[in-house]
Amino acid sequence: MKKRWMKLMSLSLVAVMSVSLAACSSGGNGGGSSDDSSASDDKTITYWNIGTEGADKAALECAVTAFNENTDSGYTVENVAIQNDNYKERLVVAMSSGECPDMYTSWSGGPMNEYIDSGFAQPLDDLYEEYGLKDTFMEAAVAQATYNDKIYAVPTYNVSLAGIFYNTEIFEKYNLEVPTTLSELEAVCDTLVENGITPFALANATKWTGSMLYQCLVARYGGLEPFQAAVDGSGSFEDECFKWAGEKIQEWVEKGYFPDGVNSLDEDAGQAKQLMYQESAAMMLIGSWYTGTFSTDSPEFYEKIDWFSFPAVDGSDADATIQIGTIGDQFVSFNCTGEKLEAAFECASYYASDEAQQVMVENGKIPPTKNGESLITDPISKKVLEAANGASSTQLWWDQYLAPEVAQVHLDTCQELFGLTITPEEADAQLQAAIEEYNADKEAE
Repeated sequence: MKKRWMKLMSLSLVAVMSVSLAACSSGGNGGGSSDDSSASDDKTITYWNIGTEGADKAALECAVTAFNENTDSGYTVENVAIQNDNYKERLVVAMSSGECPDMYTSWSGGPMNEYIDSGFAQPLDDLYEEYGLKDTFMEAAVAQATYNDKIYAVPTYNVSLAGIFYNTEIFEKYNLEVPTTLSELEAVCDTLVENGITPFALANATKWTGSMLYQCLVARYGGLEPFQAAVDGSGSFEDECFKWAGEKIQEWVEKGYFPDGVNSLDEDAGQAKQLMYQESAAMMLIGSWYTGTFSTDSPEFYEKIDWFSFPAVDGSDADATIQIGTIGDQFVSFNCTGEKLEAAFECASYYASDEAQQVMVENGKIPPTKNGESLITDPISKKVLEAANGASSTQLWWDQYLAPEVAQVHLDTCQELFGLTITPEEADAQLQAAIEEYNADKEAE
């Protein structure tokens, strides 16, 4: 436990220097929000989240308001919405200071597992049975909320998969077909380059965007077993599939498949999507939540957009139905017990209500529920859901799945691959060293 605690403390180092927990204010009831929170009383459930705008805010406020207006528990949920850019750091600081909220937004994988191991999340299996949520949510969503065979979180917003959005008018202009294999995708890219069009809009200053492509290449070349084996120590990140993916990225950089200065372009500033809007780029590999981004930004442009799953690698026997992403997107975990836990869980259950799901769909989201399909009319969202339902397995984003310190090495080395400042072998060796150190520390606990 001591080492777990020290890990949490180390994760909060940056936030300790930038975030003050001293000044806190109440956020009000019924879906109201605040940048900070006061310590909750016995009948107030403090809920930290990142629902500051858009679809996330709308769905969250729908769930919180429904609970506050309908519950017989005697509890009220206080909604505390925090900007995403420093949310994780603030949450860890709060945990390390003994001020962890009663319920909070998390992401499955490494960070959530650290919170669980450190005692800041409660098992929910009995409550899932009581509320029938196992039958409500997609099995893959419940699986991503599960750790050591127990359920610790409630999925909320979205089915998000890595896939390729493309401009249909550009494809038609150059007689391009949707590729089903990597060689066909490369032929499409070569034609685009020959005609002065950047194949992929990509802004990789934030690192996770380039990581998506790397993950897709690894999965299509070798399936999921090499990654899972590398993580648990039975395999290695120096396996051939990781080297191949790094080589392919660098080959594509050299062939001009990405914009100039790709590592200096900022996804958070919208610099990748602007290349799509300007039609100087034809495709964008990104999470499927971009259906909402494109349709909201420009419904007219959205009419030109379609989507396809990352194609199979020629000659590989890896299962091409495997998807990279998350079934549930953000998850809610609970740092409370007894009657308060039951009330907080009741609030989270409203995410599965017809009203909340309709709000999600209207804002370009795909609810992670079994009946969500009946609500969806958007043709791209239907394709994404079909890919999710047809997947033999869905691998969570590596930067979420891996322990934070290992994930950072992955993101850093992946960015360096795009910058041609590191060889694939060097990147693989650094990531392998990071996972070995993490596993050794874990064994020593």
